[in-house]
Amino acid sequence: MKYLYILLLLLLVISCGDKQEKEVAVKTAKPLMSLVTKHNATKSVAPKFLNDVVGWQKLKLVDSFFVNYRNISPNEALNNAVELKDLVKSLNDSIPKKFNIASFKARVNVLYNETLRLADLKDIPAIKATEVNVQVDKTIEAFSAVNIKVNTILQKQRFEDLIDVDVSFIGLDTTKIDNFSKKTIDLKLKEKFINKNNLDKGALKRQ
Repeated sequence: MKYLYILLLLLLVISCGDKQEKEVAVKTAKPLMSLVTKHNATKSVAPKFLNDVVGWQKLKLVDSFFVNYRNISPNEALNNAVELKDLVKSLNDSIPKKFNIASFKARVNVLYNETLRLADLKDIPAIKATEVNVQVDKTIEAFSAVNIKVNTILQKQRFEDLIDVDVSFIGLDTTKIDNFSKKTIDLKLKEKFINKNNLDKGALKRQ
């Protein structure tokens, strides 16, 4: 009987020790989840293109929402994740015709998938603050890629518009220009446009 009491006492001590360790771990994790972390700001649509997207309200809403993620705790990021996911879904459903191309929609889909992953983290009980912060960074990078693509598409459209205007201005009939001549004119106008706007020569090739 004496040994039985000793065994029960040992089990009780071990059990209390495990419980205390778990409580310490929980208390340590909670402050980390509430600690505000600074994240990089998203890349923006270039000021010269703002008039081209002035009517795209869903893009404005998503952009404004990401301002909250520049300084945010993991808990706040998770609490806002579902709303962010819904906003990006609305963005995907409202893509204007000029951006309705496969390469652009692919970037929006990547962004939506990242917001889904961020929202899913809310359902993981033992999620770590570092894991949430990493996913926040990935989501921010995905939205930056969307805005960068907006700039690229609009830059290319402006270049194409410039070609049309310049060719007409110098009095050429484009219906009578062969493919070789048209290509030469395009290259010269492209070089002129790049030099005038101090652009990277590879910038207009990316679509």
